[in-house]
Amino acid sequence: MPEKEKLRIDKYLWAIRIFKTRTLASDACKAGRVKLDNQNIKPSHEVKIGEIYQVSKGIERKVLQITGLLEQRADAKTVVDFYKDITPVEQTQAFKSMFHAPILKRDRGTGRPTKRDRREIDDLKDDFFDKQTDVSE
Repeated sequence: MPEKEKLRIDKYLWAIRIFKTRTLASDACKAGRVKLDNQNIKPSHEVKIGEIYQVSKGIERKVLQITGLLEQRADAKTVVDFYKDITPVEQTQAFKSMFHAPILKRDRGTGRPTKRDRREIDDLKDDFFDKQTDVSE
């Protein structure tokens, strides 16, 4: 893959497959979801090797260190060589634990939950998420 000396951050984030389109990467920069040293950066910011960026994408937060510049979008196996994911383990586990939340299903035809049922469901959900935050602290 060809390397380049000057590269925009929006193009770089698109090339390493953090965002699906360059427009989404540019919009994330404009919205303040891409930071360098806790400072918002513009989509035209030039990427330099060794810099560390904080990228927020939905509920997911990543900390990326630049190890190489990639101008064109490449396959996922190749892209891994151009950045290093240094996201703290606590943040990664907290993000993954959200997908292991209990899924509550009601039997078909039982109707809407009563006020008592609703309170029990809320208590169950609250207990699960309280346990998750206690584990990560």
